[in-house]
Amino acid sequence: VQLQAFGGGLVQAGGSLRLSCAASGRTFSDYAMGWFRQAPGKQREFVVSISWGGGSTYYADSVKGRFTISRDNTKNTVYLQINSLKPEDTAVYYCAAGSSQGQLIRGGMDYWGKGTLVTVSS
Repeated sequence: VQLQAFGGGLVQAGGSLRLSCAASGRTFSDYAMGWFRQAPGKQREFVVSISWGGGSTYYADSVKGRFTISRDNTKNTVYLQINSLKPEDTAVYYCAAGSSQGQLIRGGMDYWGKGTLVTVSS
């Protein structure tokens, strides 16, 4: 699976962004999908995951209530709606595909692609 995230940018604190991740190659709906992020000087961290059918999601505590993941298997795309952005959300955001949500939650992944930079100004 080839993955490409886009939709990042510079936004003021309190603002919103919608990230998208387009997948190609293998059957998109076979995979759980997730978003990770890596802030400058920090390790990559898990943000959120969604099951192959979209019926189950799991969020990191730091983003609960502000981030919403969704997917459209007809478009081979996963989305991340980010609201109430904070400066600490500044990071490169990556999407990833895994065999299960559990794998993604534990930090593993089968495929990941180029990220998109989100910068939040205070």
